[in-house]
Amino acid sequence: MNPLSFMSSYTRKPQHHPNRNVAEIYMRTSYRSAYIPLYSHKAGKSLSNVAEHIEATLSADDHLVKNPTASYFVRVKGDAMNTAGIFDGDVVVVDRSIDPSIGQIILAEVDGEFTVRYLGQKQLTAANTQYESISFADAESVALIGVVTGSMRKFA
Repeated sequence: MNPLSFMSSYTRKPQHHPNRNVAEIYMRTSYRSAYIPLYSHKAGKSLSNVAEHIEATLSADDHLVKNPTASYFVRVKGDAMNTAGIFDGDVVVVDRSIDPSIGQIILAEVDGEFTVRYLGQKQLTAANTQYESISFADAESVALIGVVTGSMRKFA
């Protein structure tokens, strides 16, 4: 079973803005979750009977999403947030029910384009210092959509 199969419960909204680091936004359409065994293993113990090592069943959806009706999955593109541990292709969880605070990673809409950045005083800042900050004063419109509360990454 694909561990990210719960994402089929979300509708994909592609983004085509070259200047921002959001590739897609997924909005919840159902409450179906995939539950996968969570195995625990202690050094020196044999895994001969795998069933003995099941700690719990875990849904990535349940584990990462605290408020399903106010949450989105957002696929990030580019390297603007690499030093924050958010890489090209990662899917971040955005909760719009949380009021953003200075220093948090947020999803914002700037002049109609979505971006994931740190919230600063009157600006949005990338974790990667190669990127300039986005000043609120230089934008026609800025909307703080929600707070990034987690992320997921596929390796294969």
